[in-house]
Amino acid sequence: MGTDADFDADVAIVGCGPVGSTLAILLAQLGRTVVVLERHVQPYPLPRAVHFDDEVGRIFQSCGIGAEVRAISEPADTYEWRNAAGTVLLRFGRSAEGGSGWPLSSMFNQPTLEALLDQRARELPGISIRRGFAVTTIDQREEAVVVRGEDGDEVRARCLVGCDGANSSVRSLSGIPVHDLGFFFDWLVADVILNEERVFDPLNVQICDPARPTTVVSGGPGRRRWEFMRLAHETLDELNSEARAWELLAPWDVHPRNARLERHCVYTFGARYAEQWRAGRILLAGDAAHLMPPFAGQGMCAGIRDAANLAWKLDLVLRGIAREGLLDTYQAERLPSVRQAIDFSMGLGKVICVADPVEAAGRDQAMAAAVGPEPAEVPPFPPLEAGVLHATAPHAGELFVQGNVRGQLFDDVHGAGWRLVSVDLDTRAVDTRAVEWFEAIGGRMVVLSGAAALYGRWFSDRGVTCALQRPDFHLYGCATGAAGATALLDDLRSDLSTSLQGATT
Repeated sequence: MGTDADFDADVAIVGCGPVGSTLAILLAQLGRTVVVLERHVQPYPLPRAVHFDDEVGRIFQSCGIGAEVRAISEPADTYEWRNAAGTVLLRFGRSAEGGSGWPLSSMFNQPTLEALLDQRARELPGISIRRGFAVTTIDQREEAVVVRGEDGDEVRARCLVGCDGANSSVRSLSGIPVHDLGFFFDWLVADVILNEERVFDPLNVQICDPARPTTVVSGGPGRRRWEFMRLAHETLDELNSEARAWELLAPWDVHPRNARLERHCVYTFGARYAEQWRAGRILLAGDAAHLMPPFAGQGMCAGIRDAANLAWKLDLVLRGIAREGLLDTYQAERLPSVRQAIDFSMGLGKVICVADPVEAAGRDQAMAAAVGPEPAEVPPFPPLEAGVLHATAPHAGELFVQGNVRGQLFDDVHGAGWRLVSVDLDTRAVDTRAVEWFEAIGGRMVVLSGAAALYGRWFSDRGVTCALQRPDFHLYGCATGAAGATALLDDLRSDLSTSLQGATT
């Protein structure tokens, strides 16, 4: 991506929320220089996102803040949907740990998470954070992107990533169109800090009451969130007031004498995605690239996955190990997962946002009859089907597991990155040149004892002996024996050097 040394940073990131901060940290840990441009002078102090899943927990762990994130979050158990009479319409089980070594669902307070990310970013010498920088123009040149602020200051970087939210200035200034899926509902969001601890069972619940569809979930330790849908006869001004928030909270025995209303705001829940996630040296991530209703808790999660997918690709391109075409695999890999999350969120929204009593009665009867004794599983995201994947190796595109190794999680022992993981493989038989190349791009050979229970079962169940894990924890592919491992490494080298010219967006 050019050799001009006159850059302020390898990568400029617009937006210092969780997605921009995570991307900056991952890039800096790979040795890249990053400047983060944020229009707000101070961090936003109020809650927004409240949920992350096990894969996202592992990504935070790879940022070096795993223990801290566990300390500021609480695992979420069953997620129930009930009608006005309390009949269960849908029940998701979320109490177990996921394959990534974290709880399937965790609840948190976004400002607290952002403070952890900010502290970690400031520990890394490659990151510069410039607050009060509102982007006004973007000039994309042959060797650089030049970003200018309101006061005339400019930043020159080898590439630019817009992580600046649903109303992204990077997206609009780059002329990138958005595909809108036509989902519009107004909800009052009320974040509350209770004066005394209270047990909520279940922790998270949707009340599918046509008289007032309502969401009640954890906002992280010590916090609760209520969301109330705007009804047809209400105006936004009527709903968006502190007095109205307290009125709606009163049936839950929440009032100014036992709680503090931290925030109230009416949001229009929407569903859309950018039609193009890369325009030359400019890329989009997080809400700048996609937006979805909150009912599946995947809005921020999708953005954190974007960051994990994009960071190592930018690094390889900036290091000259891969050609720029590698960046075209970003949208090809991420959009199918995002579309599934959007569709799932919209589907759940269409269940809860029913305001017609007759329609709701029919819904309740059909859904209640389908509730079984065991909680339903949350639909898994599909494996990657295009991009940096072996064309024929088994299990390519699947998310690899993280288990305990010597009493610690795998990544805390062996790090996150390119890893060729095997059980009882004689690595001396793997071609030396392939290993040397793999180590040169930051890869590591990890041989686990057959006694490593989770991994032993994983490999045995799949009939393979080694798995080549990408830095975002998806598998490039699996193989058997030293010859198979050598072939995986050789094919990865070939794919990166040719930039996977067959990849599509």
